[in-house]
Amino acid sequence: MYIQKHIIHNIPVFDVQDSFEKVLDFFKENTFSHIAIIEKGRFLGVFSENDIDVISPTAKIDEYRYDLEAFFVRNDTNWLDVLEVFARNEANLVPVLGEGEEVVGYYDLTDVVAVFIDTPFFTDPGNILVVATGIKDYSFSEIAQIVESNNAKLIGGFITDMQNDVVQVTIKISTVNFDKVVQTFRRYNYHIIFGNSDDQFLEDLKNRSDYLDKYLNV
Repeated sequence: MYIQKHIIHNIPVFDVQDSFEKVLDFFKENTFSHIAIIEKGRFLGVFSENDIDVISPTAKIDEYRYDLEAFFVRNDTNWLDVLEVFARNEANLVPVLGEGEEVVGYYDLTDVVAVFIDTPFFTDPGNILVVATGIKDYSFSEIAQIVESNNAKLIGGFITDMQNDVVQVTIKISTVNFDKVVQTFRRYNYHIIFGNSDDQFLEDLKNRSDYLDKYLNV
């Protein structure tokens, strides 16, 4: 997916010899989380809006160079990796570097998320299913095989959580045979976290429970 057209070129960068007064003015006028700092035309790091309270406006940025964070993306970084940089650094603005380590612009989180939402994963009709399994047992090829073995179509999927040796995967599949897909995942010992369709398994379980209650009350 081509996202380079979303690089913003009209947001400033600041030189390490600038005073922090310029940086403070920038954050007062904008809602961005970070801003890029350069030295001799090359990227040095980013300054966080969270640190402005401990900075003297008359101080030079150079006095706090060791407090700068070092995240960025390249001109050819793919959109998923760009999203990961945003998430890992809790940022809404990320600098984009060229071949000479110069800052060629920025990505705004809002723009990149808009690109993500415009993918078939969100725009094509289908059902969302969230499954969980052990990290050692995880295989995306198996997940795809389970979906396709039930004559359903896998529209897309990605890992949405990974902790305590459990991996959680969100997938989107066609509406055809959705309940069969869910039941097959259960047979393969996947835990169903979420499914946005009526789950026939739960409906059958409810019916059996109702029948048992009637039987016991005879």
